[in-house]
Amino acid sequence: MHLVALTGGIASGKSTVARRLAEHGAVVVDADVLAREVVEPGEPALAAIAERFGPSVIRADGALDRPALGAIVFSDAAARADLNAITHPAVTLRSQRLFAEAAEADPAAVVVYDVPLLAEGRGAGEFDEVVVVHAPQHLRIERLVALRGLTEEEARARVSSQASDEERLALADVVIDSSGTLEETLARTDALWERLAR
Repeated sequence: MHLVALTGGIASGKSTVARRLAEHGAVVVDADVLAREVVEPGEPALAAIAERFGPSVIRADGALDRPALGAIVFSDAAARADLNAITHPAVTLRSQRLFAEAAEADPAAVVVYDVPLLAEGRGAGEFDEVVVVHAPQHLRIERLVALRGLTEEEARARVSSQASDEERLALADVVIDSSGTLEETLARTDALWERLAR
């Protein structure tokens, strides 16, 4: 198994690259999906979040109120660190189980861990290769405003809540520049796949 971490800042194009690698045959494990799973009702992480952040972050149906929690953690670094301390260990355990299952199913698999917070969390140590999808901060802010309907202030807060470009790029074995056209980003991804699949 070849284990690749795929990371990038919010609105960098990381999900586009992950989808393209999956189309080529990579086994993609999405950390965001795992992060949602570990906070479903009945999960220990959800109980810990309710204890730390209070009942205002839990909806009447018992599910996590993501907008309420997001309003707290995107503007408060200490609260964000507390949330990460609750969720990251649970996500790490699930991801490691999925990596092992992929390796057992196909020892030659290329497994891509789509992880937005690599620089903030587990680091690069367990991966054979780290790929960073990169676009300049100003472009990512423009994308968040245009594509996700955030205000510029909200977009800046989201971008600044993550690791800096320098911190992410310091982990990179490969950088995919996503500041150009979609076609250019896909072509760079295709070239990466050709090398990974050898």
